Amino acid sequence: MIGVIVRMELFKFFKNNSSSIEDQIIWLQSILLSIHDGVLVIDRNSIVKMINPEYTKITGVKARDIIGMPLKEVRPNAQLVEIIKDGKERVGIYRKEGDIEYVVDMAPIRINEEVIGAVSICKGLTEVHKLAKQLQKDRDRLQLQIGSIHNAKYTFDQIIGKSRGLSNTVRIAKRIAKSDLSLLILGESGTGKELFAQSIHNESKRALNPFIPINCATIPPSLIESELFGYEEGSFTDSKSGGKVGLFEMANGGTIFLDEIGELSLDLQAKFLRVLEEQTIRKIGSTTEKKINVRVIAATNRDLGHLIQKKMFREDLYYRLNVLKLNIPPLRNRIEDIPLIVEYVLQKQNEDYKETQYNLNKEVLDLLQRYKWPGNVRELINTIKFSVCMTESKEITVHDLPENMINNHLIEETSSTITLKEIINKTERQHLVKSLKRYGNSLEAKQEIARELGISVATLYNKLNKHDIQF
Repeated sequence: MIGVIVRMELFKFFKNNSSSIEDQIIWLQSILLSIHDGVLVIDRNSIVKMINPEYTKITGVKARDIIGMPLKEVRPNAQLVEIIKDGKERVGIYRKEGDIEYVVDMAPIRINEEVIGAVSICKGLTEVHKLAKQLQKDRDRLQLQIGSIHNAKYTFDQIIGKSRGLSNTVRIAKRIAKSDLSLLILGESGTGKELFAQSIHNESKRALNPFIPINCATIPPSLIESELFGYEEGSFTDSKSGGKVGLFEMANGGTIFLDEIGELSLDLQAKFLRVLEEQTIRKIGSTTEKKINVRVIAATNRDLGHLIQKKMFREDLYYRLNVLKLNIPPLRNRIEDIPLIVEYVLQKQNEDYKETQYNLNKEVLDLLQRYKWPGNVRELINTIKFSVCMTESKEITVHDLPENMINNHLIEETSSTITLKEIINKTERQHLVKSLKRYGNSLEAKQEIARELGISVATLYNKLNKHDIQF
């Protein structure tokens, strides 16, 4: 850009005849002195007419040794004289004189389409190197920013539990973290597959680089390829200007976590297999492949062997992913961890609700340890949060639990020695407590509850007294 400005100003100098020659020379010298690039000007006979101090600083050639001299005599390898002959610009020409390296832009000076001279603008490579280093610093800083945006926040310290099954899984996972091999994590929904994936990343040598999680089941099939691999500008209608960087490229140097890997289409599985084997990606619309350095951790709650038999999952991809395998035990197989998880979640909830410190009574804890937990740890965490929200006291009781757990509790009690009358009374009490929580404790609320139950307000009060429900 500076070279263009210099050439424009020089053109004005040679063309402008409205002022004296002395004024024009002073004006031009001021321009040359203010420019931080080296400038050299020759006339149509290749005689050097002027240079600026920056040219001397870059090339080591002093004004007294070159001005008024034919350029070829002073600098035999100079290409600027060729500009006089062919009138063509030359940009980014590398030059080296002894130990001095620099880059030159050259252009003709024309008046009325006639070449009357030529100008070269040079920049020392020390300056270029500074710019390159600054660009590298900017790139490194951007990489760190990407890493901080897409970082893994969980570590092994945040995996709660001391059961033998979980402890063994953590031990294996820590050994896996030292490797760069592909990993397949298996486990039911809610067991903490991403928690383990993040912990493995944070324990690995890639910890300072991005961790990119992708749930393959939540991205529409029509978009998942462009999300994973990116696309070039103009690849399809409505594509972004400049194209799009894919998630694999964003994860370069780090880890990509592909959850629900069993949901990928067979076509995409084939492309994914190539990424694993070649460690290259190709954007949609591109003809070239780009090398990447990414560790792949995949996870699923589905039976991949069954999917292979049904021709819904590629066998070669399964064996490529299954270099290392980690099985996460379900919560029902480690019930001794439930009190520890409950304590951890309640502690977090108590930090949020500083005015009230919540706890569970023994009956609730016993029920939690008998429950089968189809949703595993995720369901347990949500249950505790729900109960904290629902309870009207500091102590969480059975009545504060989600309805499906209460019903399950009643079924269990029904199968024991409890009488039919006791079941009816317990169910009636639980329903009354829930209704009061939902509608409130005002007279209008009790009238609404009575209407909903199909009883009179007086009968409602009798039942509240019968069950010792405060109102």
